Amino acid sequence: MKTIIRLPGESLPESYYDVRFEILRKPLGSQKGSERLDGDDLAIHSWIADNEKVAAVGRAHLIPADADGSAFDQKAKSACPAFGPLSADYEPIADDSGLEIPTDGLRPAVQVRAMGTLDEYQGQGLASKVLTSLEKESVNLWEAKTGWLQARIIAIPFYEANGWCCFGPEYDVPNVGAHVSMWKKF
Repeated sequence: MKTIIRLPGESLPESYYDVRFEILRKPLGSQKGSERLDGDDLAIHSWIADNEKVAAVGRAHLIPADADGSAFDQKAKSACPAFGPLSADYEPIADDSGLEIPTDGLRPAVQVRAMGTLDEYQGQGLASKVLTSLEKESVNLWEAKTGWLQARIIAIPFYEANGWCCFGPEYDVPNVGAHVSMWKKF
């Protein structure tokens, strides 16, 4: 199996989007096309290929310096809240490890989204390879200092095993389900 990276502006195969749809959107009843996210052309994409078959996918995008990571996904009709530590009015809080998330040194910051692995490939460490490649490329390309994501509850143990930490309360992403915000210092 091979890890493949595409940098911003580089083309992506349709099979990459097919896996995103199959894993992330189809189970929610979303229409084909909803797997294409705003800003995909500005993001780093990584996937694992088993010969010609895409087995696991993920993406990371740079969070603009004046943004807090909140987003509305028109296609999924859902909204994700801000990452409090990236907000201008942030009052320091501790993450689940007890570490106080600082008020500075967090940027450049990236957000990881659209992580998924086909069922038949789960449990083989492929998602960890995708995530690690996104982290490394984010540091190389944008000199990212931190990463941020909104994890589905079922995915929290995976992210924790890869060095990410939860912070703040659980919340519901409309049309998707329960999530918790996570972060990682690179």
